[in-house]
Amino acid sequence: MYEPIRAKSVHSTVDGPSPDFPHRSREEELDIQLAGHLAALLAVTDELRAAQGSADLDTAAERLAEQVSRLRGGRTPARAPMSGRRDRGTAALHQRAHALAGRALVVAASRADTAAAILAAERMDAHTAALEPRELASR
Repeated sequence: MYEPIRAKSVHSTVDGPSPDFPHRSREEELDIQLAGHLAALLAVTDELRAAQGSADLDTAAERLAEQVSRLRGGRTPARAPMSGRRDRGTAALHQRAHALAGRALVVAASRADTAAAILAAERMDAHTAALEPRELASR
């Protein structure tokens, strides 16, 4: 009733790994993704440091830079120079940082990276705390 398949499927991949197509493990992909989220969080943290410098933000930026460097095999992350105050509101920066820390926490948890997960959770708490007084004052 049915005719047997005579040719290889067009949906199958070539036999064996292709040397011109990079293959990464799941762990390598998660490392890249986590490093990206932490680097973005570092950039927002640096913006917050320029807008409202504090010792907590300085410490957080250094810890974030260490984690990004670790995940990228020792390469230090590119950082923008701190150039005074920015026009962007700090509430928006704290919200962005909170969202980025949440994304980093999810990837760190799936990767079982305790150090990065703890750092991301701490940053989420810090940015939530920074937003709470403003939310209460606006009510």
